[in-house]
Amino acid sequence: MRLVVERSQFLKSLNHVQSVVERRNTIPILSNVLIQAGRQQIRLIATDLDVEVLESLAADVMHEGAVTVPAHMLYDIVRKLPDGSQLEVQSDDKRLTITAGRSRFQLQTLPPEDFPDLSAGEFSHRFRINATELKRLIEKTRFAISTEETRYYLNGIYLHEVPNAPGGPVLRAVSTDGHRLALA
Repeated sequence: MRLVVERSQFLKSLNHVQSVVERRNTIPILSNVLIQAGRQQIRLIATDLDVEVLESLAADVMHEGAVTVPAHMLYDIVRKLPDGSQLEVQSDDKRLTITAGRSRFQLQTLPPEDFPDLSAGEFSHRFRINATELKRLIEKTRFAISTEETRYYLNGIYLHEVPNAPGGPVLRAVSTDGHRLALA
């Protein structure tokens, strides 16, 4: 991978994606940001397995590719470079090299194949609902959402359609923490 990107655009995107990365992590790849270069743009992706942040920005891409590097370290390096500078970013199997003017930095990388893919793909259901109605459904059921990390499968609201309800199709919201059950 080899590309040239403007520092302020890169910094703005890095600031956004690195906000989801925790400083201390038991899974090393989650401390990294995935950089994908292709078709005159780069994508930056970071996740904590609950939230995924994706940013795209224009860049002069000479060689396409993908790499993961420590998010906070990359952000700190780019933040301290002079404003308006052009960054040349290139990677090989083990290292990412950032060059700006007389400054040159090398960062350890991890394989991009190890980065978790949280893409949802195609959704099987679609519906339209007024924002105030959706807000009402969430407010009526959120008190029963579990906050226990060990029961992560209860940490949300189940939305489903009841097509044969009297008066036409209805969107139903259900949540539980194992003790309470909320239905709206």
